[in-house]
Amino acid sequence: MTSSKPKILVTRRLPDSIEARMATLFETDVNEADLALAPDDILSGLDGKDVLVSTITDRIDAELISRLPDSVRLIAQFGNGVDNIDLDAAWSAGLTVTNTPSVLTEDTADMATALMLTLPRRLVEGTQMLVRDRAWAGWSPTSMLGHRLRGKALGIVGMGRIGTAVASRARAFGLAIHYYSRNRRPPGVEAPLEATYWDDLDAMLAAVDIVSLHTPLTRETHRILSAERLAAMKLGAYVVNVSRPELVDETALIEQLEICHLAGAALDVFENRHGINARLLALAEAGRVVLTAHMASATLEARVEMGEAVIVNIRTFMDGHQPPHRLLPETPTPRTARG
Repeated sequence: MTSSKPKILVTRRLPDSIEARMATLFETDVNEADLALAPDDILSGLDGKDVLVSTITDRIDAELISRLPDSVRLIAQFGNGVDNIDLDAAWSAGLTVTNTPSVLTEDTADMATALMLTLPRRLVEGTQMLVRDRAWAGWSPTSMLGHRLRGKALGIVGMGRIGTAVASRARAFGLAIHYYSRNRRPPGVEAPLEATYWDDLDAMLAAVDIVSLHTPLTRETHRILSAERLAAMKLGAYVVNVSRPELVDETALIEQLEICHLAGAALDVFENRHGINARLLALAEAGRVVLTAHMASATLEARVEMGEAVIVNIRTFMDGHQPPHRLLPETPTPRTARG
């Protein structure tokens, strides 16, 4: 007897409670090894499946999409960002793509704020001196001097949900809020934050002490912090990135840190296709860079809520309705019917 449950492939392990719910609602295959799957492994696992539950570690490009079994009609991304998916190719192939926005806002904003505190106050260096180096001689008036946050200017690139949440937290620490965004926020958002809008990103970058990136990765925002813009930033400024590594020209960032034009960087995301850049690791060892392991949304609460959103998207779609978190390409083209 054939099951009427939707058949899904989940490419990475998810929280136990989410996997249990999926097993109840769907015919579920989970990648038990929890390692990034090669394209051929994804394709073989999708034989006869209706839904691909993907994550940011899955490269779903046009070539892979062209080889998907006809049975696959939905790509339900576990995550907010979808720059790993060729949305144009998916649309043309008649696929629906969904993601899990909103649920990551507070945790990501918490992490960005934590990194803003960690970097100028040298928190990682202070811990390493005690635990790794075991060389602490005791308190001194000039030991481990950092910089205070109050009175500094924060420049937020991308004033969406996360950028606004970061601004709210930063305001409580006494930072002056500046922002550059595709659209200016309404007075009801700006006024409580005393936020200053800039329509010229280059001008803002030259004026602020800390730059925090919260814009999605698009064709327009790829390397939005280019070599030229990094070089033109205020002397002694800091860069914080909890969004996407491709927003920054990493080699140029390293160069500006090495020549001490920039005081430091706090990065939850960075290039890692061929291992972390050795120069970046050296800067981290020297206390100029703080690196965290893509942890901005890494709370149990966020992961469970992301899983719940994936389940809602799948069930809504399989019931014949438009899922709540459906994504469209920037320039939709004619579609091919599937299934």
